[in-house]
Amino acid sequence: MKSLKKDYYNLPVEATLEVIGGKWKTLILCHLTYGSKRTSELKKLMPDITQKMLTQQLRELEEDEIIIRTVYNQVPPKVVYELSEVGETLKSIIDQMCEWGEQYLNRKTLSSKDA
Repeated sequence: MKSLKKDYYNLPVEATLEVIGGKWKTLILCHLTYGSKRTSELKKLMPDITQKMLTQQLRELEEDEIIIRTVYNQVPPKVVYELSEVGETLKSIIDQMCEWGEQYLNRKTLSSKDA
């Protein structure tokens, strides 16, 4: 795990954003809340992400112990990603973000109809 220095952050939310911040990490975690996925499955679920970016984001999440990478010794190699115990604690946050996004989009849709 990356060493996060408590006195480095002005607010604890900064540590959260450092670990799960950015467009792709949050989307990866959202998909993994529904169960383990292979790299190719994640790529299909997020067609706009490049393979390089997907690999980088998965490595960072693994380094921060948010996800677990399991390699199965077979031909061709099989790699599966799933939420770790720490990652599981993010489910409620991700659910709340999805709920907020849905409410926001509904509000935007209603206000554009009024215009």
